[in-house]
Amino acid sequence: MTKATKAGEATDATDGMETAEAMEELPVVRRRRPGQWVLTFVVLLLAAALLRSLITNPRFGWDTVGAWLFSRTVLRGLLATLELTAAAMAIGLVLGVGLALMRLSDNTVARTVSWAYIWLFRGTPLLVQLLFWGFISALYPTLSLHLPFLPAVGEVPANTVVTTFAAALLGLGLNEAAYLAEIIRAGIVSVDHGQTEAAEALGLSRARTLRRIILPQAMRVIIPPVGNETISMLKTTSLVSVLAYTELLYSVQIVYSKTYQTIPMLIVASIWYLAVTTLLNVGQHYLERHFAKGSRR
Repeated sequence: MTKATKAGEATDATDGMETAEAMEELPVVRRRRPGQWVLTFVVLLLAAALLRSLITNPRFGWDTVGAWLFSRTVLRGLLATLELTAAAMAIGLVLGVGLALMRLSDNTVARTVSWAYIWLFRGTPLLVQLLFWGFISALYPTLSLHLPFLPAVGEVPANTVVTTFAAALLGLGLNEAAYLAEIIRAGIVSVDHGQTEAAEALGLSRARTLRRIILPQAMRVIIPPVGNETISMLKTTSLVSVLAYTELLYSVQIVYSKTYQTIPMLIVASIWYLAVTTLLNVGQHYLERHFAKGSRR
C-alpha cells in the first residue's frame, strides 16, 4: 500500500468522524401530525358529550338501574341465560365434532348427511328454528318411536317432552353444531397431513391419532373462533324470549312491562351481558395462550 493510499484513507476516516459529530449536534425534531391532534380532540369532545349526557339525562334512570341490577328476578334470568349458554354450547361441540369427522370421512353417505345438516341449519334463520321447535306440537301432537312394520311405542304429548326450555335448547344447540362443525373441520385440516402419515407409520389407530396428535395441534386454530361463538351464544340466548323462556332479556321485559322503565331495565340487561362477556374474553385469552405453547414467537 502506497503512502498516498494511506493518506487518502486517513482523510476519509477524519471526514467521516467529523460528519458523525456534526449529525449528533443536529437537533431532532419530531414529525408534526396535525391530523392526529384534530382527531384526538374530536374524539375527546364526543366522549365528553356522551359522558355528560349519561350523567345529566334523567331518562337513563340510574337509580332504577341500581335498584334492579342485583334483584332476584334479574339474577334468576341471568342464571337461566348462563345455563342455556353452557348447555347449548355443549350440544353444539359434541355434534360439531361428529359432523366435522363425518365431513372428513371416506364414507360418501356420512359426508352427504353432514353436508345436508350443515346446509339446512346454516341456511335458515335461527329465529325461525326456535319458533319451529316452539310450535313442534302443531306438526307432531304426539311423539312416539315408530319403526317400519311395527306398532308405535311410547306415545306421549309433544308439549310434555318439548318444553319451553327444551325448545330453546334444541334451537340453539342444533344450530350451533352446524357452525362449530365447520370450525372444527378447518382446525383439523390445518394440521399438516404428514402428522397423520407419521402416526400411521408408527402403527397408531385413527382414533388415537386424532385424539393424541391431530386435535391438540388443531386446538390452536379452533379455540379463537369457538370462543367467539361462545360469546355470541351468550347474546343469542336473548332470542328465546320469543318462546317466553325467562332468560335475562325476558326477565327485564317482564319488569318493564309492569314498571314502564324500559330504558333503565335494558341498561341492566346490557350491564350483565357486558360483565359475562368480559369474563369469557379473559378465559378465551388464557385458553389461547395455553394451546399456543411452542408456536408463539
